[in-house]
Amino acid sequence: MRDQRPWREVNRRNRDWLRPWEATIPPPTPSGPIVHRPTYRQMVRHLRAEAHAGRMLPFVIEYQGRLVGQLTVAGITWGSMCSGHVGYWVDQSVAGRGVMPTAVALAVDHCFRSVGLHRIEVCIRPENGPSRRVVEKLGFREEGLRPRYLHIDGAWRDHLVFALTAEEVPEGLLRRWHQARPRKTA
Repeated sequence: MRDQRPWREVNRRNRDWLRPWEATIPPPTPSGPIVHRPTYRQMVRHLRAEAHAGRMLPFVIEYQGRLVGQLTVAGITWGSMCSGHVGYWVDQSVAGRGVMPTAVALAVDHCFRSVGLHRIEVCIRPENGPSRRVVEKLGFREEGLRPRYLHIDGAWRDHLVFALTAEEVPEGLLRRWHQARPRKTA
């Protein structure tokens, strides 16, 4: 709950930049209730409940001591699947600095090494170039298209599926990301 003020501020500043990629609530159906976007407190309660149930891992992303985004491993399924999917957003002011690939790599390593998941998916709108670059930099494999997969920006939108399994990164995703990054010269 202590992150409410900085989370709201970052979200407010980035509203227009994030709008084309953020989930929206579809209009009610004849048999479905009218659902409103949750308040910050409701969101945190939901994230905590899902985390306690073992179905989600919510994280805030910090850069240089300030909150700059959010990453969630959701839809965690156990049993014969041992899988989850990652969703994320970042403050436009730090985009392109390696913050998000690093955050995704850290989360995936945690999921594979500490949590015991076997597979991680990331679903991205085909038009979202910056988000696609994150998974491409990290070596996620593109698996195909999910038509009308999520309600985003007021309509059902197609998403590309990218995935990675634990066997594909035995050295760890963060290590692979650091080794693949171009070295800066003075």
